Amino acid sequence: MRAWRPEERSVVWRGATGRFIVALEPAALALLFALCAFGIAHLSDNKEHQGYIYFAWLFGCGAGFFFLYMVGLLLYPVRALLQTRQPIFILDGYLRTRAPDLKSDPGSSGYIAAVLPDGRVACEWPAMGERALAAEAWPAYMEFSEFGGIHSIDGRSTGILPEDFPALGVGGARPPRPKA
Repeated sequence: MRAWRPEERSVVWRGATGRFIVALEPAALALLFALCAFGIAHLSDNKEHQGYIYFAWLFGCGAGFFFLYMVGLLLYPVRALLQTRQPIFILDGYLRTRAPDLKSDPGSSGYIAAVLPDGRVACEWPAMGERALAAEAWPAYMEFSEFGGIHSIDGRSTGILPEDFPALGVGGARPPRPKA
């Protein structure tokens, strides 16, 4: 096992900051809707505006929905950041692939696993692709994390954790460039 290197952790942080920026919009709208709901509720105490309480409920529900949307946007980036506090496992064992089974998600091409030398599975991840994976195993020296998958095989990066990530994640969805 080893800890995450600062440059690896910074790649995850830079990727998460883009999602944090996107989450500012629903947070601001949730705050605005909540303020409107409280303002209308306060105004509806007046006898002339008693029917306005229904608008307060409507704005309150809107604030709740925007808040839940913000939480949904932040769930995976926060989880990824927390996972950088977990160790990266180093294994001199086997890399195993297998075809999808009945429990596989639609579109899954099977599973990839890091297997200990004695044959026990250390960790397994679903794979996505056009063709089903064959049931094969290769000896390999791997670095992996439970959340991130296999980071490197025999010292070569798998691309799960890119070498660099653009600021705020802008332009991060481009296909990888071939190395010269």
